[in-house]
Amino acid sequence: MTQIPTPAPYLDRFESLAYGLFVHWGLYSQVGQGEWYKKWHNVPMESYRELVKDFTAEAFNAQALAQFAKRCGMKYICLTTRHHDGFSLYDTRGLNTYDAPHSPAGRDLISEFVVACRSEGIVPFFYHTTLDWSRDTETCDDAAFAKYIDYLVASVEILCTQYGEIGGLWFDGNWSRPGADWQEDRLYRMIRTHQPEAIIVNNSSINALGAKGHPMLDVITYEQGRPEPMDRSGMSKYVAAEMCQTMNLHWGIGSRDFMYKSPAEVITDLAACRRVGANYLLNIGPTAGGRIPPYEQACLERAGDWVKLMESALYDTRPVACGCEGRDFILRHKETGKLYYFAHDLPITNNDHKTKEAGSHEGPRRITGLDVPSSARWLDTGEEMDITPEGDGFQLDCKGYPYGSNLVVRVAEIQ
Repeated sequence: MTQIPTPAPYLDRFESLAYGLFVHWGLYSQVGQGEWYKKWHNVPMESYRELVKDFTAEAFNAQALAQFAKRCGMKYICLTTRHHDGFSLYDTRGLNTYDAPHSPAGRDLISEFVVACRSEGIVPFFYHTTLDWSRDTETCDDAAFAKYIDYLVASVEILCTQYGEIGGLWFDGNWSRPGADWQEDRLYRMIRTHQPEAIIVNNSSINALGAKGHPMLDVITYEQGRPEPMDRSGMSKYVAAEMCQTMNLHWGIGSRDFMYKSPAEVITDLAACRRVGANYLLNIGPTAGGRIPPYEQACLERAGDWVKLMESALYDTRPVACGCEGRDFILRHKETGKLYYFAHDLPITNNDHKTKEAGSHEGPRRITGLDVPSSARWLDTGEEMDITPEGDGFQLDCKGYPYGSNLVVRVAEIQ
């Protein structure tokens, strides 16, 4: 039988975090046309750099950001320390002056961020680009590219040595120069020297969901795509999975992007990630000054109300190999051993005078491959559920939502 590797303790802790906030904020936020504004609007670098003159960060409140994530049930925040335009929110300490301390903001925003996260019990993660438009990394010659790698490693070393212990580093951009020598061994070994338990991610991009990368990477990414169950048999090391997703169709703020997710979609996507043991990293794009936009705040706080109801089932839980109907699934808490049944497509009871959602139904649902439990109850009401043994499993009587509620995904605790 092929062995499945055991996750390192720091990876096990990462999987238990379950839900994180991604934050894309930088010079591009002032324009409100997405984080790739420079590229897709063909803005010359010289003109683009003029945006620095108006970067004040007057509304950026790191404490409020950390409190917001906590309110929404998120356990970690990944903030863009430097995006593809090459502008840094941290003090680059002489590597250049294209950073927040040399802008009208006059502050090391990453220093503020890590202090705020720790005060709220939130784990700080750093996004850092590997692609850099300010240094022409896509088309420069090999000699210039090698010098850029020196600059990149020196930049990341600042993040690894000047801000205390961090949760991890989230890289993005190797896909921009396929086949190039990105010197990943050198970069990741440097990180391990200073931050031995930091999670290392390098985004495979939207066109390569779930692709395995360098052996030192800790996480397989699913950008804007649902993660699949992972077969880890025969792997040399255990790797985790994470889906990163936007609230609309841009990572940085898009002032005319109205294609927003609803709280119901956020809940459904979070459940889909947990079903396969993946984390869910959901993005917001703050305003030019650094304020959380009102719709994202309201939507994620509303989804956070659901997270609070179901929190015992979301953190520190892992998938259970068993058979369930439709989209339903079961997780097991790694400390208590309790099982949690996630039920989809339930109707509202006593609601016959209104149209029911297509496919919704209540009644017995079969679960196979598990012993018959002694009890089961809904987390939201505490109501006991009927259990009927059947074949190699049992049936749970899944009643619909009490009138006046609809939880999108309802969770039961099974003893």
